[in-house]
Amino acid sequence: MSVSTQQLAEELQIFGLEYEEAPIEKLAELCILYGENEAGMVGELIAFCTSTQKGRLTTETLNSFEHEVLSKRLARSRHSASKDSGHAGARDIISIQELIEAEEEEETLLNAYSTPSKGSQKRAVTTPETPLTKRRVAARSPHQLLSPSSFSPSATPSQKYNSRNNRGEVVTSFGSAQGVSWSGRGGAGVINLKVLGCPESLTGSYKSMFQKLPDIREVLTCKVEELGSELKEHYQIEAFTPVLVPAQEPVTLLGQIGCDSNGKLNNKSVILEGDREHSSGAQVPVDLSELREYSLFPGQVVIMEGLNTTGRKLVATKLYEGVPLPFYQPTEEDGDFEQNMVLVACGPYTTSDSITYDPLLDLITIINHDRPDVCILFGPFLDAKHEQVENCLLTSSFEDVFKQCLRTIAEGTRSSGSHLVFVPSLRDVQHEPVYPQPPFSYSDLPHEDRKRVQFVSDPCSLSVNGVVLGLTSTDLLFHMGAEEISSSSSGTSDRFSRILKHILTQRSYYPLYPPQEDMAIDYESFCAYAQLPVTPDVFIVPSELRYFVKDVLGCVCVNPGRLTKGQVGGTYGRLYLRRQTPEAGEGRRSPCIAAQVVRI
Repeated sequence: MSVSTQQLAEELQIFGLEYEEAPIEKLAELCILYGENEAGMVGELIAFCTSTQKGRLTTETLNSFEHEVLSKRLARSRHSASKDSGHAGARDIISIQELIEAEEEEETLLNAYSTPSKGSQKRAVTTPETPLTKRRVAARSPHQLLSPSSFSPSATPSQKYNSRNNRGEVVTSFGSAQGVSWSGRGGAGVINLKVLGCPESLTGSYKSMFQKLPDIREVLTCKVEELGSELKEHYQIEAFTPVLVPAQEPVTLLGQIGCDSNGKLNNKSVILEGDREHSSGAQVPVDLSELREYSLFPGQVVIMEGLNTTGRKLVATKLYEGVPLPFYQPTEEDGDFEQNMVLVACGPYTTSDSITYDPLLDLITIINHDRPDVCILFGPFLDAKHEQVENCLLTSSFEDVFKQCLRTIAEGTRSSGSHLVFVPSLRDVQHEPVYPQPPFSYSDLPHEDRKRVQFVSDPCSLSVNGVVLGLTSTDLLFHMGAEEISSSSSGTSDRFSRILKHILTQRSYYPLYPPQEDMAIDYESFCAYAQLPVTPDVFIVPSELRYFVKDVLGCVCVNPGRLTKGQVGGTYGRLYLRRQTPEAGEGRRSPCIAAQVVRI
């Protein structure tokens, strides 16, 4: 907070109060100390001088003003905050801790000018290895770092969350997870984190809401043409036929699935919108009655074979399967083949009936205990759908509350040494609600944490020692599951696996078009930053839907769930990653050797 002495002087002149130069400097210090702006501080000072009949501002007047007005007001506000919170003893520790540290610093200064006594001294013993610095603050527990009563008048803990009795329960496993001791090496191992771009990664904010309809059309058209070219080469198709040309022979058409109305897609409303090169974007209705198996959603790029005798309806007889991208090939820069533990968790980090962040504090305790090599934390960190946020009940700005959360996570996990990766969410109330979403910016991050903290975009392809993780906080499963239609002759098809297969074969982090109403997509940036550069080894897709771990087309897909579900605790995920060299004659071996989803 910056305070201008010139503005303070101008405010005093307005009221005609005489002053000296020294008290102006002291008044500026009081503004910073008590968090007041120039006009507010001078207004209170004038009221004090009028009531005490002081016509000139001196240093003695300021000392009296601080003692009788400012200090008492601060004490009253702290006392009322402790009354409002039902557990103020636990949550106001941060202010007690600051008082203790201030007293210790004052005592240290006095001891430097006095003769040491033979009795015991409260001052901590300091050596060159353990200097008395602000690092002692970092030794605080997370409960001391985060003080919800400072930004919420009703920071009471959730009864349902605290009374849960299934803590630490493993709800699903994958791979050789039985009997595994889940612990990492924290900062002891060599971790090489690298963001892969297609063609480049999103590193900062950008101008949105300036797109034009022709630009959107161009992006969608290019997507159809690029995927069509890949499928044509893979299936060795000679040529595509325009969608409106009548033919008595079976034809092969390239296009994008759409709906013939504004309603939800069904098997009677499917249309195929042809590509620009062959069909000039023309549309033709599709009859799916001859297809034994299919899975379609709006925006899907497909190749269909069938009869189009009139040029007005395609009777589809064959649907070509999509083809995923190849997997990433590690290089020497990606490090060794050591085993790494990765912890993944997705917000909200508070229950719906409380803003105390107890689930986040429990997660920090788990991180310090298990010491994973990498922790990937998805937003929202301050949920736009939380009741206290929606009703504007917080006393601090959204940005300040978010920064307090980040500081708590960074300092609270410092002893573990774990690398932290933060992925934003469209539900983060303080962040830009545009997709693709730029990374968080946090300039106040302590210097000692900068090497182990990384902010990435949503979506993001992250390489951890050569193992590629696909990361997105957008609820793809929920969005696409609401729009997808399917038919299976066997009747055993798994919806989650179908949707994940679509994402991998469409080579996009969000292949649905038109998007869900909540999504604000900038399509120029979408084309640059939301495409899959390779098929990820592990795909993390947090969702409101049920947690799972599945192998889809060789990619291990994990839905760790959310850390909270309404008023109760949720789940988080943990993985063991190790690159494995296949033996002679053996195919690719997944680097995800074990995975679990665990209740908080």
